[in-house]
Amino acid sequence: MGPQRIVCLTEEPTETLYALGEQHRIVGISGFTVRPAIARKEKPKVSAFTSAKIGEILNLQPDFVVGFSDIQADIAAELIRHGVEVWISNHRSVDGILEYIRRLGALVGASERANAYADELQRGLDAIADEAARLPCRPKVYFEEWDEPLITGIRWVSELVRVAGGDDIFPERAAEPLAKGRILADGGDVVARAPDIVLGSWCGKKFRPEKVAARPGWDAIPAVRDGWLHEIKSPAILQPGPAALTDGVREIAAVIQAWARGDAPAAVSAGRTRG
Repeated sequence: MGPQRIVCLTEEPTETLYALGEQHRIVGISGFTVRPAIARKEKPKVSAFTSAKIGEILNLQPDFVVGFSDIQADIAAELIRHGVEVWISNHRSVDGILEYIRRLGALVGASERANAYADELQRGLDAIADEAARLPCRPKVYFEEWDEPLITGIRWVSELVRVAGGDDIFPERAAEPLAKGRILADGGDVVARAPDIVLGSWCGKKFRPEKVAARPGWDAIPAVRDGWLHEIKSPAILQPGPAALTDGVREIAAVIQAWARGDAPAAVSAGRTRG
């Protein structure tokens, strides 16, 4: 039967369990959850990302708590000290996200549906990659996860940029598992690598293309010169779950395809254009 009372400390387990039809097991979610929207109405919000309402979680009497990454280690440790079973996943790649879905499904006794769902997501990625392979050229892409300090995209983002038909200008940074390994000392490295497209996803605040364009020396960057600065909303791309493999990669692909066709930047509706 698997666990019956699950608390999800981040969005991706909530989204996955809903997709598998196992939402009845969820008794608490992260306050940052936006997908699926119904979860915010149906489930109590008991955590942020780096903090949690331990007392409220314990009152829910969970038999399983799911979180993500070393950043939630202190939350996990506190719950474990209270006798709660906790699983902290630490996946950072596209393959890792797919395997996460399979593992979570197995843990709740829904292996068959989880495997089918992961296979469906993989087929979607393959279709986008096939379309990208027919593009006349591949743009160089700078993905900015944060602006102060400058932080480049995490591994699954870099991989999805490639699936969508672009080349991440900082692939060596994307391989770093922690954000501190993806911090740029200044913007000079971005200028030197001359991206054709800048994608911004500032977690928790709106991406401001005009602020990016005004950085010293950035007027020489092709993306800034030609107006290819676009926002990808963080819930669509910065959660290591189904959203990134569906809406997130499709938004990236829409921008890249428009660039490859020579469209005007303002015409890219799916890419949440500047302005």
